[in-house]
Amino acid sequence: MGEAQIIAGIDEAGRGPLAGPVVAAAVVLPEGFSALSALADSKKLTARRREALAAIIRAEAMVGVGIAEPAEIDRVNVLEATMRAMSRACRNLPLVPHKVLVDGNRLPRLDCPAEAIIGGDGSQPVISAASIIAKTVRDALMIEAALRWPGYALEGHKGYGAKAHIDALQGLGATPIHRFSYRPVAHAAEKSAQG
Repeated sequence: MGEAQIIAGIDEAGRGPLAGPVVAAAVVLPEGFSALSALADSKKLTARRREALAAIIRAEAMVGVGIAEPAEIDRVNVLEATMRAMSRACRNLPLVPHKVLVDGNRLPRLDCPAEAIIGGDGSQPVISAASIIAKTVRDALMIEAALRWPGYALEGHKGYGAKAHIDALQGLGATPIHRFSYRPVAHAAEKSAQG
């Protein structure tokens, strides 16, 4: 019996927000994964469905998570931080896959062959699974952050540039979880520095 190819999928969540980390996930699905037909791009699923699928993925699949914090995003730029988070996610798998399928048009530095697939989170179940893990981990981190930094409604918009978030930035200033290289945050920080 020949050895089965171990294929991992990688995706990220949180490139666009003004606050919080970029979270990447790497997933290897087992043969006969029970929820295969339910997998889809995490953005097309309800929060409840994502959470239910994330629990099944964690129970049955191999999962690695990689994070790039806001300070790193500010230091190296969001694209490089995303690539680093993806590399970390793959390194955090319990084994080195034979091949990695990455959502998007760029590849992070990896220790194995890889292929970038535009729209892969909607067409490749293994990338869909990674997108679900990345999104649920990031959402949980932002809900936690909302308790530490109340007043920004982070639990609702998860750090994206919603009006409530921009208004809070203007009124309360920026926090350590904000990305200071992003214009609305830099603007709010300048304003509060001027008093």
